[in-house]
Amino acid sequence: MNSVKLKAGLQKYTMILVLVLVTLFFIWGTQGKILFAQNITNLISQNAYVFVLATGMLLCILTGGNIDLSVGSVVCFVGAVGGVMMETWKLPTVVAIILMLLLGALIGAWQAVWIAFVRIPPFIVTLSGMLVFRGLSNIVLGGKTLPIKSEGFIRLFGGGANCYIPDFFGGGEGSNILALVVGAVACVIFIAITLKGHINRKSKGYETGNVAAMYAKMIVICAVIMFICWKLSQYKGIPTSLVWVLLVVLVYGYITSKTTIGRYFYAVGGNEKATKLSGINTDMVYFIAYTNMGFLSALAGMLTIARLTSAQPTYGQNYEMDAIGSCFIGGASAYGGVGTVPGVIVGAVLMGIINQGMSIMGTDQNMQKVVKGLVLLAAVIFDVVSKKKNS
Repeated sequence: MNSVKLKAGLQKYTMILVLVLVTLFFIWGTQGKILFAQNITNLISQNAYVFVLATGMLLCILTGGNIDLSVGSVVCFVGAVGGVMMETWKLPTVVAIILMLLLGALIGAWQAVWIAFVRIPPFIVTLSGMLVFRGLSNIVLGGKTLPIKSEGFIRLFGGGANCYIPDFFGGGEGSNILALVVGAVACVIFIAITLKGHINRKSKGYETGNVAAMYAKMIVICAVIMFICWKLSQYKGIPTSLVWVLLVVLVYGYITSKTTIGRYFYAVGGNEKATKLSGINTDMVYFIAYTNMGFLSALAGMLTIARLTSAQPTYGQNYEMDAIGSCFIGGASAYGGVGTVPGVIVGAVLMGIINQGMSIMGTDQNMQKVVKGLVLLAAVIFDVVSKKKNS
């Protein structure tokens, strides 16, 4: 029995173990440079779009291993239109932000109609979208780079030198107290939620699992949170892009684990016919998944043009690959019905560390693509083999 539990535990936390080993390797390979405060801040800022897109991609994958190949092009197109609205049409920043989010949602809804109600395969619809919106991005920008000069927009979405939450405690750069306070509060909230959940399960007679393992998990997670916040405090504090990432992760983590619509995504991916027979409108589940993907692509587009302070026809290339890879590496099943937001975050962090670690080590760009491709293949092979063994 103990060996079975150990095997199940190792299978559950495989990607976390891989993340730890990969991090240790790059700490050694970069002589500790990857843990510099600025590099950790860069890891968050440069990969914010991955966290956002991967969270939305998870919902698509849950419906049956479906993916969205158009997200990179949608990111570029929404960013291009947003840049034109702010810099050429001189629309107020707030109005431009609202219109960009609406545009992303409309693009997602347009593709969702064909996928959900006409039942054209998502691969075909989104492949078409990838070509269409990449072409439209070039048309909107005329093939040129459009500088983004709106300081409020850039600061709000994590670009420029002042894209950090002000330290209300007066610590400043190199000793940001706010980052430490936020980390401590986050740890207290996490511990409170974990203990409350344990007490509720115990009072209802549900299985509570190993108490020692629960406390060990709390200690490790809190230690990681405080380490990251300590590093952020040593540079400039909390980047605004991290706030957007946390907002998306918390909202979608709650939706997928605590709401009825969240359970529908898993149900459709597990057995669509049985789900439909139980009275659930499976067409609407597909429609929501792909409309939401367009909405989050718009947010990722705003994060991208703010960080790079410009809109360009080439932005967003391979973004879909990063999002899909993060989902599968983080434990999402290639068959659908399995996957969690925390798992996706682990996958995104792993991809980010591999990218940054190899960049610091001076690894050739082509070799970086080879490594990422092999990591993705290994993750899917692990998923397929595990399912065969279990069945």
